[in-house]
Amino acid sequence: MISVSEALNHIFALATKLESETVPLAQAAGRVLAHHVSARLTQPPFSSSAMDGYAVVNAEAQAGMTLTVIGESAAGARFAGRVNNGEAVRIFTGAPVPEGADCVLIQEDTIRDGNTISVLENRDTNRYIRPAGGDFSEGDVISAPRKLTSSDIALLASMNIAEIPVTRKPVVALIANGNELVMPGETPGPDQIVSSNNFGLKALLEEHGAEVRMLPIARDTVDSLQQAIDLSAGVDLVVTIGGASVGDHDLVHKVAVDRGMALDFYKVAMQPGKPLMAGMMDGIPLVGLPGNPVSSMVCGHIFLRPMLDVMLGFASTPLSREIAVLTHDVPQNGGREHYMRAKVELTTGGAEITPFKRQDSSLLTILGQSNALLVRPPNGEPLNKGASVEFVRVS
Repeated sequence: MISVSEALNHIFALATKLESETVPLAQAAGRVLAHHVSARLTQPPFSSSAMDGYAVVNAEAQAGMTLTVIGESAAGARFAGRVNNGEAVRIFTGAPVPEGADCVLIQEDTIRDGNTISVLENRDTNRYIRPAGGDFSEGDVISAPRKLTSSDIALLASMNIAEIPVTRKPVVALIANGNELVMPGETPGPDQIVSSNNFGLKALLEEHGAEVRMLPIARDTVDSLQQAIDLSAGVDLVVTIGGASVGDHDLVHKVAVDRGMALDFYKVAMQPGKPLMAGMMDGIPLVGLPGNPVSSMVCGHIFLRPMLDVMLGFASTPLSREIAVLTHDVPQNGGREHYMRAKVELTTGGAEITPFKRQDSSLLTILGQSNALLVRPPNGEPLNKGASVEFVRVS
């Protein structure tokens, strides 16, 4: 067996950044920016008003003064003239500030009478002018790689960028394996269960940037598994689920090696998730996950998410670890790195973490209640309530 960190290094070596493609801005949310992009204009392109009021010369807007209103400036329809001493231009939020004006006198600080305004006592002395380029200037850069959020999309639109270079989505083939499996909605036989791993992993991989092809369930025969693998031709990554252990019906390892897979590793010193393998087959990375539902999902987080990140152009780094305080004692850990399902809650002092008492690798209910994996090192000493521990987020 190898350690989790060693296995991750092998995983990273199998992954390569994919090529880029250009998509319309409206389709770029959630995609990864592949190349730096630059603003095509300055925002705002002119000094604009931050409030409704009157554009004036500040020195002329003293309490008790009367100013003559000479026009109006609205968003999309500026006042073309100049504001001189003793004059004011009615202005609205977002409208260009006329030449000569250096202040927007808010309308609450005035009394209007026909074409004149009077300045009230104790007026707000803020200028309320947004300078040209106050948000960004032409040529300002948004750096890649970057997973584009809704805020990023709004910014790119305001920069007048209509098409975005993004990294192509990794295409992943998912192959669940086992005679015992039926699809959701089907009626299981007396010795069968409903397949869940492929659906959970599909959702996980799509959430983190992949395009997933969920292939038919492979049965426990060499021919069935061969046919399923044949259907994965042309993808960027093959992920098998189950059949990677050492039982008489666990055929993934045998079939993959018979097809010429260069095996990078087989078995990892972790719990859950020990029967994990990876290598290159027909020029395509293959990762074989364990069949236990929680084991496969934990391995999906620990190995497949960082692997997708590399394929999308991010650095080769494990999932980030955070620190939380234990809410109760935990016993000594065994010889494998343990990823305990846990619940993290924020407190005024930081974060508290509560590992669930039941950690069996078949319990999806416990995984569904968890938002974190508490990481226990191999042979870790018993820890008391209040001890600081590392965890990774899973939701």
